[in-house]
This record gives sequence, structure tokens and C-alpha cells, in this order.
Amino acid sequence: MTVRVVTDSTCDLPLEIIERYGIRVIPLYINIEEKGYLDGVDLTREQFYQKLPAYDPPPTTATPGVDVFKKAYDELAAGGADEVLSIHISISLSATSESAHRAAEITTSVPVTVFDSRQLSLGTGFLVERAAQAAAEGMNVAHILPLLEEQISRTHVFAALDTLEFLRRSGRMNGALAGIGSLLKIKPLLKMYDGNPTSERKRTRDGAYHRLLALLDETMPIERIALLHTHAEPAARELLRRVQGVLPAGPILAVDITPVIGAHIGPGAVGFAVISAPKNRTA
Repeated sequence: MTVRVVTDSTCDLPLEIIERYGIRVIPLYINIEEKGYLDGVDLTREQFYQKLPAYDPPPTTATPGVDVFKKAYDELAAGGADEVLSIHISISLSATSESAHRAAEITTSVPVTVFDSRQLSLGTGFLVERAAQAAAEGMNVAHILPLLEEQISRTHVFAALDTLEFLRRSGRMNGALAGIGSLLKIKPLLKMYDGNPTSERKRTRDGAYHRLLALLDETMPIERIALLHTHAEPAARELLRRVQGVLPAGPILAVDITPVIGAHIGPGAVGFAVISAPKNRTA
């Protein structure tokens, strides 16, 4: 039984992991002025974040069409896949899973299961990696899905944004709320758990960082953690330094979040993707 895993470019997995497991990544689109770019292919993250504040009009993002997903599924079938598991950013944030579902319905070359990660960034990426590991061990999709559901119950992503401006510019929030936030210099926190995006507001950056650390404490003990940021590695590393003593041993992955997400939250965001340890196990 050969199971191949498909995901999208919002998963933020490092190339080394993608190549190790043969994960197929479908890039989303970033539209800047009148030109479209494939996320992670046509535009580097450094280039994007350096130019983001000056883009006028602001960038927009788009989901690949059904044909893109169907082509990927057919190619994997031709390469020997017996099943395909397609894991994507939460449907509460993107229509990507909807396109994948429609493609799966018309794909006859191989059975395709589309799975809503109910997460974003490495919250999705860690699920994709777990699925690919299980597939490499010979598991079929029916046996992989319960593993993913269990991991979702322990997965949290939360980040402090530097400003509400980019959410306002992207149209992803109420304009009046964005104006109030800017006036009061409010620092928003975005949280994601089990498909439910929520937010909090703090008056200062230091207050936002303290709240991030409190949220991290609530996830203890931790099985796995990664730093997330939008072109703000020094701030992310400083945040990590504050909690280094309570984290699992070993290297901590640090990821510059995909421009598809960064277009909406702006540069300067920092946070964590966390998998809590199972309740019957201590860190």
C-alpha cells in the first residue's frame, strides 16, 4: 500500500522534510498589483516582507483551481500511489480544502481523501509530517486519520501581531475596529485551535509577549514546539530565550511564515506552533 501526502504552501514545512517524505506541495497564489506569484516558488519570503509595507494596493491571495489539484492527484497515481491524503489549511481560513474536495470528487485515477487540518502554518505542517511518517511506515489512510485527529486535539498556534494595519488592508477584519486598534496602538494576538480562530488585544508589545508566554504555559508539558514569525527572527529568538528552560530538549524549528499568511498579518508577527504532550505522559 503506497499512500502519498499532498498539502499546500501554507504548511510552512522545511524543504528537507518535504523531500524526505516525498510530500506534494500545491502553492497558493499571491497577487501583487497585476502580477500573480506562486507562493514559495516565484517570490522569496525575504523579498516579500521587505517590500510588503510599500505595496499599494496591498497584495491579495488566492486558492489554486480544481484542475491544479486534480493534475497533482493524477500524477501521483501515475507514479504508483494507491491512495492520496490531501491535508490543507483550515476551512475557517481558506477555500483551499474546497478546491481539493472538488478535485477529489472528479479524480478517478486514485482514491483521494481530503482532510481539513483545522490549523495553519506549522499547525498544519506538523500534521502533514505525521501523516507522511505514518505512510512511510506502511499505514493506509484509514489508519492515519485517527492519528491526525488525536494530534489536532493537542495542537495550538498563537502569535502576537505588530499591527492591525495589514488585517485592515487585506479586508480580513472590520475597518472601524482596525482604526480603533491603530489609534490605541493595540497589539492583537491571534489564536488557532481545532478550526476555531480567536483573538485578543493587548495595549503594548510587552503585554502581548507576556500573554504569549502565558498561553505557552497553558500548553505544558510540550511534545513539540516551533517558532513562527514574519520576517522577525530576532524578536522570535528573544521570545524563545525567555522560555528555553521549560521546552523539550533538542533544536527548535524557526520558520518565517509563508507570504500567503503574511500578506494578511504583516511583518513583525511572532508566535509559536505547539503540540502538547499526551495527558498520560509527562514531558
